[in-house]
Amino acid sequence: MGATGNGSGTTASQPSLAGGLPLPRGRRGAELIMLAFSIGVVLFAYANVGLGLNGHVPTGLATYGVLFAVLMLGAHLAVRKLAPWADPLLLPLAALLNGLGLVMIYRLQESGRNGNPGNQISTMSASTTTFELMWSTIGVIAFGGVLVVVREPRMLQRYTYTLGAVGLVLLALPALLPSSISEVPGTGAKIQVAIGGFSIQPEEFAKLALAVFFAGYLVAKRDVLALAGRHVLGIALPRARDMGPVLIAWAASLLVLVFESDIGTSALFFGMFLIMLYVATQRTSWLLIGTSLFLVGAWAASKLVAHVGVRFAIWLHPFTYANVFCGSASVHGPCVPSYQLAQGLYGLGFGGILGTGLGHGQPYLTPLVQSDFIITAFGEELGLTGLMALLLIYGLIVQRGLRAAVAVRDPFSKLLATGLAFVVALQVFVIVGGVTQLIPLTGITTPFLSQGGSSLVASWMLIALLMRISDTARRPAPQPIQDEGMTQVVRGI
Repeated sequence: MGATGNGSGTTASQPSLAGGLPLPRGRRGAELIMLAFSIGVVLFAYANVGLGLNGHVPTGLATYGVLFAVLMLGAHLAVRKLAPWADPLLLPLAALLNGLGLVMIYRLQESGRNGNPGNQISTMSASTTTFELMWSTIGVIAFGGVLVVVREPRMLQRYTYTLGAVGLVLLALPALLPSSISEVPGTGAKIQVAIGGFSIQPEEFAKLALAVFFAGYLVAKRDVLALAGRHVLGIALPRARDMGPVLIAWAASLLVLVFESDIGTSALFFGMFLIMLYVATQRTSWLLIGTSLFLVGAWAASKLVAHVGVRFAIWLHPFTYANVFCGSASVHGPCVPSYQLAQGLYGLGFGGILGTGLGHGQPYLTPLVQSDFIITAFGEELGLTGLMALLLIYGLIVQRGLRAAVAVRDPFSKLLATGLAFVVALQVFVIVGGVTQLIPLTGITTPFLSQGGSSLVASWMLIALLMRISDTARRPAPQPIQDEGMTQVVRGI
């Protein structure tokens, strides 16, 4: 027929297996279309910021737009070359979040500068957006590097304990360093390594290393950990001798909580281990035991560690005068006022359902709004509707990660994809829950949105790992050279 140019029954544009069966589509064309849509949304938002601030389209729209588009196109070409069967949604979703984060950082940077309304944010310079775009470039390069190095997810299983040791070192490093290097000013949390004008947060990369370690360890030990002991209220409890891994992970999370004063990181790593343990063993009892242990530990820390107690106090009473202004009535040790939390909540309330519009709100009144509280900035200017849209994007990333976990056959890759997808969900829950007063406030960043190079680079690496796993899951199985329907004739000699 006219559509079959090689007699195999397939079109010229559709590759085929031996025997004429069409290959499953890699969906790179669909990815490119959705990526173009994401870039268009980012440029539209960027133009709206300028119109909202001073009634003019930003002068750097073309420059930033071209650079961002070229950067995302480079990521797409890397996927097309290195992971042609990967999920087509993950890259456009990550690009959209990264671009919207750049837009909000630009909006906050311009506050009080160049004749724009608002107060100038002292912790941001006139070149903050440029530096964030540079970090985005480094993140995309790291994204491509992961795809180059990790050709098969299973190869990471060989480095289970090596990456576990690396993750623990990165996690403990801020606690071991002097406060002048590791403590974030004004928060009391020791979560960074700052030397000169350069700083990184090792925990962002530790979560990737520890996810690989947990996956490798649980694949090897899941049969033992799945054994049931006594039954209580219809729930099969694990044997007492098998409680060691959970107790060790719990103790490690408490050490992070006590010595680094970081509730978010403690909850993040223990939660990741717990959900991966549940997926590996299918034992609900592990979830119940682990959650109970963490809640008891957090309560004890709130009574014994002054900084943690302050976090609980401002969570329960964010609008108390003594907490907001750190007055003499504060009785919980070192004073960490709830002014930041109160301003963030006021901003969310001021935004309402539809928001004030980009450039029309007052997010600059919230301290460190460009990092810890960037969600409240989006909530104020895009409203509850825009905030729900952002959470939906994160939900789609988690769903696609879990879909890759279901589709891939290798047990190690299943656990790794589950852990990576869940860590995104838990990180977003912890930061959004903190700034909305659902749970005590933490200092972790919002993936892709918050200012900060470590978080951005680690987030792009996480997306690369999920895409590699989805590429492995969707890749067609090798086909035999000989067509099954043909008979081979052997001529006698």
